[in-house]
Amino acid sequence: MGRDNRLEIINEISNRRNSNVICYFTGDRKNISTRIAPDAIKIIYQHLERLEPKEKVDLFIYTRGGDVLTPWRLVNLIREYCNFFSVLVPFRAYSAGTLICLGANEIVMGKMGELGPIDPTVANAFNPQDPNNPEAKIPISVEDVSSYFDLAQQKFNLKSEENLIKVFSYLVNKVHPLALGNVRRNYLLIRSTAKKLLSLHSLGEDEVVVENIINYLTEKLYAHNYMISRKEASDVKLPVKLAEPELEGLLWRLYEIYEKDLELKKPFQPLDYTNRHSNEFEVCGGYIESQNSLDSFMFKGKVQQDEMMQEPEVNIIQQKWVSSFR
Repeated sequence: MGRDNRLEIINEISNRRNSNVICYFTGDRKNISTRIAPDAIKIIYQHLERLEPKEKVDLFIYTRGGDVLTPWRLVNLIREYCNFFSVLVPFRAYSAGTLICLGANEIVMGKMGELGPIDPTVANAFNPQDPNNPEAKIPISVEDVSSYFDLAQQKFNLKSEENLIKVFSYLVNKVHPLALGNVRRNYLLIRSTAKKLLSLHSLGEDEVVVENIINYLTEKLYAHNYMISRKEASDVKLPVKLAEPELEGLLWRLYEIYEKDLELKKPFQPLDYTNRHSNEFEVCGGYIESQNSLDSFMFKGKVQQDEMMQEPEVNIIQQKWVSSFR
């Protein structure tokens, strides 16, 4: 459907809310997906610079998550350009997307809007080796480590110092101590980041509410893929605003256009993008878009296939944001 269809809705949302609207859409197409990452910060800065100043900035977002350090910098950047920052959530805003929402004055959610836990999964050189892939490391969930000790203490009542030393020693024999240290640092990081984001607006004035929100999003949902509805988000005192019917219709239409343009329902097959004259392909995996400009995250690659191969070999040779103006 393309840029013109999206732009029509973006402008209508902007006029209805008297705001500057920026869309940050990270596609989750099977076999080729994008995630929240630091490279978006400069791109969004360029969009903000090209927009006429307004009191409000709305960030329309769709994401499965990504880098947990990006939200703090991104939210602070957006707040340089407005007095009131809102996040528009027609559907998914998981993990790092939820962190971005914590820094907003309001989270405008449709009926299909979903947030998610902010408990991170970490990996570094000291993580356990994947037995099925010797070159890969197994990610460690921060909350899984905490739950291991909770299991020992609460379920099996192992509370003496001697027993707890044994529990810890067993874990250290399985997981490198420096990997566990990294888990601890990320545990402190995510809580600190969430608290700082909530402190950017009036919600941060209530320390009890802030602590309850952080505990809920990090410890009390028990599954990283848990989906938080707008009612549940409101119940824990997040600044949720229900989108009125007309606005909700616009947000959902815009989401569906992005979904169609990025072919999210269709698994990526590189041979669909090649022809008999070339084995190269180019495909878009995400957008950052506003009234005046568009950035597309493009994947370029090559497909190698011969009669001896059961499956074609796919090589991604370039992935980057590509800019275009209105």
